[in-house]
Amino acid sequence: MSDVRIRPARAGDLDAINEIYHHSVLHSTCTYQTEPWTPDERWAWFSAHDAKHPITVAVVDEQIAGWGALSRFHQRCAYGRTVEDSVYVRPDMLRRGIGSALLSDLIARGRSLAHHTIIAVVDSSQAASIALHDRVGFQACGHLREVGYKFDRWLDVLYMQLLL
Repeated sequence: MSDVRIRPARAGDLDAINEIYHHSVLHSTCTYQTEPWTPDERWAWFSAHDAKHPITVAVVDEQIAGWGALSRFHQRCAYGRTVEDSVYVRPDMLRRGIGSALLSDLIARGRSLAHHTIIAVVDSSQAASIALHDRVGFQACGHLREVGYKFDRWLDVLYMQLLL
């Protein structure tokens, strides 16, 4: 999508980020979170990210159409150059290349920040997310059965990895 602009997220974007995320919380297994975040919880999440762990937004027609983030994979020091990606797109803007633009940008940022690998933790029924990660070179590296429970059913997680 040629009219997508990716930029670093700002504090003023948090309401839009939360709105996009809350749709997935309430209607999807894209996240295993089951309750929407309060503005204070979103602010704490935003504040926990730093220059090595960027949050970005996709802007289309001056509106936030999606967001992405590189987050710490684990807190222990040896994991310092491994990050986990997150990509969420407004439901009315799906299948327009926004997710691809966000993920491609995160990969480029990960490389420029000297991260070594990006991990995607994907619900195994999320074919679109699996395909998105597969298209840019992620490979499946683990399948955990029945580790999440949402919408009255057990959910499997697929781990995917991209070595930078």
